Amino acid sequence: MNSACQIIRRIACRLFLALFVLFTGSGIFFPAWAHGGEKIPVNGEKGSSDRSVHLSPKQQKLLAFSLASVSYRKMKEVLGLNGTVRWLPDRQSDVTLRISGQVTSVYVSLGERVHKGQRMVKVESRLIGNPPPSVVITAPLSGIIDVRNIVLGQAVEPNTVLFHIGNPAQMLVVARVYEEDFDKVRFGQEAEIRILGYPDQIFPGRVTLVGPRLNPKNRTGAVWVQVSNPKGLLKPNMFARVKLIVKQTKKALVIPDDAILLANGEKFVFVSAGLDSYRRIIVQTGMKMDGFTEVLSGLSPGQKVVTRGNREIYTMWLGAAFLKAED
Repeated sequence: MNSACQIIRRIACRLFLALFVLFTGSGIFFPAWAHGGEKIPVNGEKGSSDRSVHLSPKQQKLLAFSLASVSYRKMKEVLGLNGTVRWLPDRQSDVTLRISGQVTSVYVSLGERVHKGQRMVKVESRLIGNPPPSVVITAPLSGIIDVRNIVLGQAVEPNTVLFHIGNPAQMLVVARVYEEDFDKVRFGQEAEIRILGYPDQIFPGRVTLVGPRLNPKNRTGAVWVQVSNPKGLLKPNMFARVKLIVKQTKKALVIPDDAILLANGEKFVFVSAGLDSYRRIIVQTGMKMDGFTEVLSGLSPGQKVVTRGNREIYTMWLGAAFLKAED
């Protein structure tokens, strides 16, 4: 009786595989999902990594099969933050006066570049005199006038802000970092800045301050990144995307992200073993960047990994494991 049951199970398993081959030949596949989406469901026991899956040329064509080489590539691990462009504190200044009076002459315009000591405005004092005394206000630093608050003939009081000047040669990007990421931020760290107005341009910068305080409401702290701005493209209040370089290497062993599958907590790929044969290899991974993943162990340079059709190969691999368990 037991012998008869075993025979029936073997027949059922072979019928399952026969139907699978029929379906794959028709372009219909059992579902499996790549790493990064839903986890792949596993039905049956794990098989040996040495077991291979063989595909006919017709099956490979129907799978729109593709391979990629294991190769070396420069890799970076980055921390992405959002920030805002601001003037550097020591490269901006309000232009004020200490007397009451009336604006009698304005020598500069909004948006004009001025140099330190240049005349900006003349104010006639309200003190009695013949003629009343006048004061000429000069620029406290070189830069661009980005705020003008006066017109000719306007009455002004002490501490009135007449103009604001900012020097755009160096700008500041203030970003917010969450509490759990503070261990990834350090003084002097390299950064890459992108601005919505110039999406294809990268502005390099360095961290000059890791904020000493934490916002208790959103659990974030400030990170200051100083950026060179020789062309004056960066302007105050621009939105910025910041990438802090956490770790980088000039020669990392990598494969495309699409090659990696995940099941039962293991990451693995299918590697060409020659003669239309493909073998499952468990890998340990590291940094991810621009569609590539660093491989820490399991693969060697020059090997070919499956990047398209690997989900279907895995389904076949599972079927072979099920047969072996029954035998």
